[in-house]
Amino acid sequence: MLSRSTLLHLRIPFSYFLLPVFLFALSVSPNLLASRIGWVFLILHFLLYPASNGYNSYFDKDEGSIGGLKNPPPVKRGLYWTALLLDGMAIVLGFVKISFLFSVMLLIYGLVSKAYSHPIIRLKKYPIAGWIITGLFQGAFTFLLCFAGMNNFQMESLLQDKVLFAGLLTSVMLWANYPMTQVYQHEEDARHGDQTLSMMLGIRGTFYFAGIFLALAAAGFIWFFKTYYDMKYAWSFLLWMSPVVAYFSYWFLKIMRDPKEANFRHTMWLNFISATCLIMFFVRFFLEVSHLG
Repeated sequence: MLSRSTLLHLRIPFSYFLLPVFLFALSVSPNLLASRIGWVFLILHFLLYPASNGYNSYFDKDEGSIGGLKNPPPVKRGLYWTALLLDGMAIVLGFVKISFLFSVMLLIYGLVSKAYSHPIIRLKKYPIAGWIITGLFQGAFTFLLCFAGMNNFQMESLLQDKVLFAGLLTSVMLWANYPMTQVYQHEEDARHGDQTLSMMLGIRGTFYFAGIFLALAAAGFIWFFKTYYDMKYAWSFLLWMSPVVAYFSYWFLKIMRDPKEANFRHTMWLNFISATCLIMFFVRFFLEVSHLG
């Protein structure tokens, strides 16, 4: 039976913040089969992501707040085996219910996520490499993983310009968000000997950096919708993202006056607002382009 500590460290609700990647892949998918879509959703959000969260929590052993968990309890050995079990279940179900390619991509994602915190590699301690690889795999790679799984496509179908650019856009969004998730963890990361990108940039520098990548993402989405769909979706995207920009600006003004405002509460609110706005937009976009709404 799962202990309370293990269950908390799986951080299943945290999958909500990664749901926009799945929905973006769904909204641009040409083949809609409910069972396949459902299995991809369940495997990612209830097996793969929790396995990654749990595995990294086991090796981090954080005492301060972490993403989705303000007061993490001490980790137990069962967390390690539970994470590996969930990973194995994801890979097996991916092969049985979806495809061999999907299963292999799940395996690759799992291995990269383990490298993030495992002491032998620990990508987390490399500010640039950790930032690039995390954004690439939680963004573009996961987008392609979802796209391949939902459509039953093989590798060659993932190499279309439209698909690759859409995947790149998800990574740009993650590259903007990733340093913001580190901005309140400088002391905790320093205790572990990790040099994160946010530590390297400083608190204010993290906001400037994230702002630049948010602007790049916005420009990229405008081009994407204008090129492949209709300009009205670009305007709609900007409208839905306005609360994110508003809260980001509000928080930035607060930390300009007091750097202590770079805390867990503000980080989680930014993540929640950003994820919710993207989810609402992609659901609406999906319903319109699929003619289901």
